Amino acid sequence: MMDFLASRIRGTASVGPGTPPPRLAAFYWHYVRQTRFWYGVMTATVLSVALMDMAVPVMLGQITALVQAPDPAAALQARWPILALLAAGILFLRPLLQVMDVAVRNNILLPGTTNLVRWQSHWHVVRQSWPFFQNDFAGRIANRVMQTANALRESVMSSIRAVLFITIYGISSLVLMFWADWRLAVPTAIWIACYVFFVRFFVPRLLVLSKVASEQRSILMARIVDSYTNILTVKLFARAVDEDAHVREAVDDHQAAIAAHMRIMSFYLFTLNVMNALLIAGTAGIGIALWAQGAVSAALVATAVPLAWQIANMSGWVSFEIAGIFENMGVVQEGMQSIAVPHTLVDAADAKNLQVSRGEIHFDAVDFSYAGGRRVLERLELRVRPGERVGIVGRSGAGKSTLINLLLRFYEVDGGAITIDGQDLRQVTQESLRGAIGVVTQDTSLLHRSIADNIRYGRPEATDAEVEAAARQAHAHEFITGLVDWQGRTGYAAHVGERGVKLSGGQRQRIAIARVILKNAPILILDEATSALDSEVEVAIQEQLLGLMEGKTVIAIAHRLSTIARMDRLIVLDQGRIVEQGSHAQLLALNGRYAALWHHQSGGFLPDELPSEEDQAPEDDQDAAPVRP
Repeated sequence: MMDFLASRIRGTASVGPGTPPPRLAAFYWHYVRQTRFWYGVMTATVLSVALMDMAVPVMLGQITALVQAPDPAAALQARWPILALLAAGILFLRPLLQVMDVAVRNNILLPGTTNLVRWQSHWHVVRQSWPFFQNDFAGRIANRVMQTANALRESVMSSIRAVLFITIYGISSLVLMFWADWRLAVPTAIWIACYVFFVRFFVPRLLVLSKVASEQRSILMARIVDSYTNILTVKLFARAVDEDAHVREAVDDHQAAIAAHMRIMSFYLFTLNVMNALLIAGTAGIGIALWAQGAVSAALVATAVPLAWQIANMSGWVSFEIAGIFENMGVVQEGMQSIAVPHTLVDAADAKNLQVSRGEIHFDAVDFSYAGGRRVLERLELRVRPGERVGIVGRSGAGKSTLINLLLRFYEVDGGAITIDGQDLRQVTQESLRGAIGVVTQDTSLLHRSIADNIRYGRPEATDAEVEAAARQAHAHEFITGLVDWQGRTGYAAHVGERGVKLSGGQRQRIAIARVILKNAPILILDEATSALDSEVEVAIQEQLLGLMEGKTVIAIAHRLSTIARMDRLIVLDQGRIVEQGSHAQLLALNGRYAALWHHQSGGFLPDELPSEEDQAPEDDQDAAPVRP
């Protein structure tokens, strides 16, 4: 039965009805409406339990009337049907309703809705643009996705259980006492009016303070995760004390935010306790006065006072639930800053899959700048022919990585267009675009999975034999077979640790190369692909890369010019413009900027400070040079 109930909501069944909205109420409804039937069932069970709880004070009143009767036998004969009905409700119906409430809440809503929110939030966030993740802590984003699901579920369920329960119970008690004698209902009516005003006063303040406390908790989490993620740097520079100070500041800010939140909560509870005391005393006082006047029976007083007492008791429980509701609402508001964010780089409505027939790449008068900053590329014109191998050269900040980021459509061009085989990248799907491009970067990051899983990431359907063949081609098979991880897994089954920390830089690079070899995409990008390798391995892998490049369009970036000297054409970038292009031999013969870079290299690396273009311009006729734009 429990398994059946747990299967009523499958969290991963849908990716949701679009982008989560940025307004709080709409954000809640975005997720709640998907499981509103079960929330409705829970509401019905809570309502039923609240009404059944009315039976206890009523039964006390009936018992009081019974024991006061001058003829107990006759009174029992007259009252036994209603007493039996009340007893049956308390003994059988109320426990059944409570079991139903628990079953729906704990076995359907709690696991199902939590994972529905978590899955759909993750699905939306993971499709954000690359700059989205560059501008925040990964730990904070993950924390928001995880905690928002719990907070949203808890605040909705607490609102139904606590607020609805006391509302129904309070109104029912008011009606019951008003029906007996309107004067008995006066304290409860005043209490309800004060409670509504009381909630309206505290709700906005608690909401603001809850959000602040949640934001400070998120900052604290982000700083701690940042320290752990960069623990090697912390150790190498012996900066544990500085990290203590960095985290201590966040802890102190979080404590101050919690203290402010708790101050108003304390005032909230003090006010509520005073209201409850006045409710009980007022109901008892009026009841006794009316009884003394003969206006009401002792049975009615015995019913009214427990009703007031129960309202007071429930209001204390509700006050803690409300505190939790607003704390969770603060978590949801803070989580919305990462989840309720529209995708900034989306496929066109009529986008088609990229079809690579030849592999020609054309940067057509491309302009680009980062977030309104200085222009990085200006009217850049570059055509890479099908199957051509092009090397990109230039000092840091010249625009090399920007070219690659635009080709991968991590950013949109400000002007001009980029096409592959005549297809504008803005008119094709991002998935198909990146599926057609193999990339090996300088900063290789591996998934915290097995070696085989990391290589197979290039082509998930690849067989074990194909994975091993790619590893051999990348000169990785030899070290892979000797790997043993912390759980005793060996070889291709060994796990690499977070971001691949269990491997050396050169080993990670070879795994990345194997992954791209296995992907076998028609367009290949090498961004300092061999920078982490020792010279002997680099020479061997370069030979393999030359084979990998056969029949592919290749763009390679390297500071070490010797690694790209064998490209068909070299492009020299400076300040977002192509200042020279040609083969290695042609550019050396040109004796211009590339030749200066070649001669100024020390150990094969490109210095950041370069002679200006004017200083390097030769005075002789340059008609023989292939290109100087």
